[in-house]
Amino acid sequence: MSEDYDPSADTHETPDSYEPDPGYGHDPNTIVAEYTDGSATQTTDYDGDGYADDVRHDLDGDGQADVEYTNEHGGVALDTAAVDYNGDGLADRVFSDTNEDGDVDLVVADTNHDGVLDTAVADTNFDGRVDVVAQDPNGDGEVDRTVADTNYDGVPDTVVYDDPDTNPYARN
Repeated sequence: MSEDYDPSADTHETPDSYEPDPGYGHDPNTIVAEYTDGSATQTTDYDGDGYADDVRHDLDGDGQADVEYTNEHGGVALDTAAVDYNGDGLADRVFSDTNEDGDVDLVVADTNHDGVLDTAVADTNFDGRVDVVAQDPNGDGEVDRTVADTNYDGVPDTVVYDDPDTNPYARN
């Protein structure tokens, strides 16, 4: 990851052909820390504001990020974390602080490890309690069941079945 950097070199040159990246007006700044246990952490500032926009942790040294933190909702906080629990290179859980108050407001999960995110849990009014749960129990990529707390009293009061096959009350 950091094989191009030689800390013992006498000089560090900037290429004469340096041209800023047109998307941000400069090249991204990336720092890689490689640890003696084989793990590594890569931190990148894409927009040049001095704050990390992306942090990736390779916990087992296989070259794939096991945990990635990103800035998805503006501001300077790393507000979204994607975690690969089973090492297949795909996110098994994504945690997000959508309003940057420091609390997780949205969790999306691949509960059956097929590579498709099939459950979403959200705190839509940011009171710290789950308000909506959307699920795809049959794995077809479409939300089949939504459970909601529409009056925000902490008790689910609405269930919507979008797929008759997963609706226990539907007549087939």
